[in-house]
Amino acid sequence: MTRTDLTGFQRDLLEAIASVEQSQDEPPYGLEIKNHIEDEYGEEIHHGRLYPNLDELVEIGLVEKGMLDQRTNSYELTARGRKVLRDLAAALNEVLEA
Repeated sequence: MTRTDLTGFQRDLLEAIASVEQSQDEPPYGLEIKNHIEDEYGEEIHHGRLYPNLDELVEIGLVEKGMLDQRTNSYELTARGRKVLRDLAAALNEVLEA
């Protein structure tokens, strides 16, 4: 799995998870990720778009899904997810330095 196998929205979700996690030192839950993405996009993100994409990232091993309580799931990048995000950052950095 590489960064090019993901949709732009999925790459943005990886960044959102890392960003929210870094700001609070714990894995974010779905609504926190949704709020972060909405702030970035400047528009509402529907649950029907968010959660299937998060579930796909879990299925392919880039995100780990946990439970905060019976109704709330947390999402955390796996080592593979962090590698994909680092690879994306490196590719963007190459473009900017060219």
